[in-house]
Amino acid sequence: MGTFNISASALITAPAQHVYGIIADYRNGHPHIIPPKYFRNLVVEEGGTGAGTKIRFEMILFGKAQAAQSVITEPEPGRILVESTTDGLAVTSFIVDAVEGGKTAKVTISTEMKSMGFVANLLIKFLFKRIYREELALLAEYALRK
Repeated sequence: MGTFNISASALITAPAQHVYGIIADYRNGHPHIIPPKYFRNLVVEEGGTGAGTKIRFEMILFGKAQAAQSVITEPEPGRILVESTTDGLAVTSFIVDAVEGGKTAKVTISTEMKSMGFVANLLIKFLFKRIYREELALLAEYALRK
C-alpha cells in the first residue's frame, strides 16, 4: 500500500522565528492554532517544545473521534518541525520560511499518509485541506496577538 500527500500554505504577517516558536510550543502556542472542531484533548506527555516532545490528542474525522499519539522531531530546527504518529499512519511537517526580508513567514503544513483506498484518500484530502486552511488562519491571528 502506498502513500499520498496533503498540503496547504499561507503567508503569515509575522517573523518566521516567531511563527515557528508558536508551532513548536505544544504547551502554550500550538493549542491555540489547532481548530477545536477537529482536535481536542491535546496532552503533552513529554517535553513540550520542539524535538523530543510527545503528544496525544483526539482528531475528529467524519464525526468520529480518533485517538492519536505523535512524536516531534526537528530535522531543521527553526525551520522544519515534524509530527510522526506512533502508529506509522501519518507524518505531518510544518515548514516555516522567512520571506519579504524576514517580516513575513511562508508556512506549509504537509502530511504524508498511508493510502486507505481511492475514495477514502479523496475524502481525507478534502477534509485535511479544510483543516489546514483553518489552522493557518488561526496561526496568522495568534501570531499577530502574541
